Amino acid sequence: MKERTAGIILAAGRGSRMKSEIPKQYLLLDGRPVLYYAMKTFQDSFLDEIILVTDAGEREYCQREIVQKYGFDKVSHIVEGGRQRYHSVFQGLLALENCDYVFIHDGARPFVSKEMMERAYLSVRKEKACIVGMPVKDTIKLADESGYAADTPRRDRVWAIQTPQVFSFPLVRDAYAVFLDREKELAEEGITMTDDAMVVERFTDTRVRLIEGSYDNIKITTPEDMVIAQRILEK
Repeated sequence: MKERTAGIILAAGRGSRMKSEIPKQYLLLDGRPVLYYAMKTFQDSFLDEIILVTDAGEREYCQREIVQKYGFDKVSHIVEGGRQRYHSVFQGLLALENCDYVFIHDGARPFVSKEMMERAYLSVRKEKACIVGMPVKDTIKLADESGYAADTPRRDRVWAIQTPQVFSFPLVRDAYAVFLDREKELAEEGITMTDDAMVVERFTDTRVRLIEGSYDNIKITTPEDMVIAQRILEK
């Protein structure tokens, strides 16, 4: 039986650092919304299905102005996200059925590529969990509580993590279920999860493989990123 693959694209979040009334995923980049580019790559890929996660009240807008306008017919569900990123991811996972592998991606990363997704797919079939990223170019310092340099990790061991993050669907779904069941307890201990790999690392025995993404696979966060993104498009 053919393995079924799905993508969850996160288009929730206001992006306060963008200093714009328009959410960053809807800002126009070369005449199209930032969100369009990741959606287009997922649509044209080997994926069988796409779940789009939006902010509350934006489902109809995304259906009309993103999905229908650009013909993204792999989108099976548009669901509303939650308070934090991980709540939004879980809502996307709940919308999936009969899935073997899931690609979780930030809609504000427009430059995910088909080649990147293919590398991730080859890896996840073997490893069950993989994330794309790139080795950092700069020396990294770890600070102590007073703001002094406390340690300098080896640069060849430090990666900047990107998305998509790709997992066996049952693995990541069950890990998220455990995490959200213990969310309040963990929050009281000051523990939070800032990406999907952290959830899998903490609540399963599966190791997460790092695979190469691209230095162009930037996340649109600030106005300066829009300028960089335009240059990448022109390149």
